[in-house]
Amino acid sequence: MDPQRYTDSSVEARSPDEIARKVTQQGVAKVQTGAVSTLALAVMAGGFIGLGGVLAGTIAVGSELGTGPTRLLMGLGLTMGLFMVVITGAELFTGNSLMLMGLVSRRISLRELGLNWTLVYVGNLAGALIVVLLVYFSRWWAQGDFSFAETAMHTANAKVNLSFEIAFVRGILANILVCLAIWLAMAGRTLTDKLLGIVLPICTFTAAGFEHSIANMYFVPLGVLLAYDPEALAATGLTAGEVARLNLPWTVHNLAAVTLGNIVGGGVMVGQAHWFIHLRGQTGGDE
Repeated sequence: MDPQRYTDSSVEARSPDEIARKVTQQGVAKVQTGAVSTLALAVMAGGFIGLGGVLAGTIAVGSELGTGPTRLLMGLGLTMGLFMVVITGAELFTGNSLMLMGLVSRRISLRELGLNWTLVYVGNLAGALIVVLLVYFSRWWAQGDFSFAETAMHTANAKVNLSFEIAFVRGILANILVCLAIWLAMAGRTLTDKLLGIVLPICTFTAAGFEHSIANMYFVPLGVLLAYDPEALAATGLTAGEVARLNLPWTVHNLAAVTLGNIVGGGVMVGQAHWFIHLRGQTGGDE
């Protein structure tokens, strides 16, 4: 075995400076990717987060562990979604908030950033809604004597009843943790490294009840469909008045607040903080 094969750079985690440069480089590569490919990768990411939501919702059904432990385990479901995003190179809007580092480094224009964010956000929404429709028409929610439907509707209803201000602040907190998860995953060089980097931040934001816009593209629309399904509504014991906000306008209200919060949390409080520390006054460069 050649001892020279195993150098420090091949086995150790990337340094914070290396990660900052790599995040910026990836942002540049993202805006150079064609629109069709970007949109396809975004649809994939929305689907992955939606599937993570399916697992999270399944874990929550019938849990008697209490709110904190149950939400902690639900975080493992969303971890699965983000892990697939990271490993496949799919395009996730909340992670792409870190592209603000490329903007302030003057390596990405405002127009390029806006186009990427628009394509990725639309693609994420499409991917999440595809999963919603598949889950709804599979009658996943009818399992357990409709306990799955009850859990899904309560989750969605809690989200749409948040005020704009609370949803915004919880969005900031969520994407601080999501972008730190991506940052930690980027520090690793193996699948195991990346998974371990993702787990704790995602479990933290889920256990705390913070708000992630792309996850909400799955959770809230599923609750809306179930609220309009007489069979599901009757089985859960909820009244039409109790789920009055499970509709399109309040879905948009929640997504708008959470999305803005996610941009601030990930782009400013993670991305810009690291740019200021590691890249300020530099032109960037390859690792």
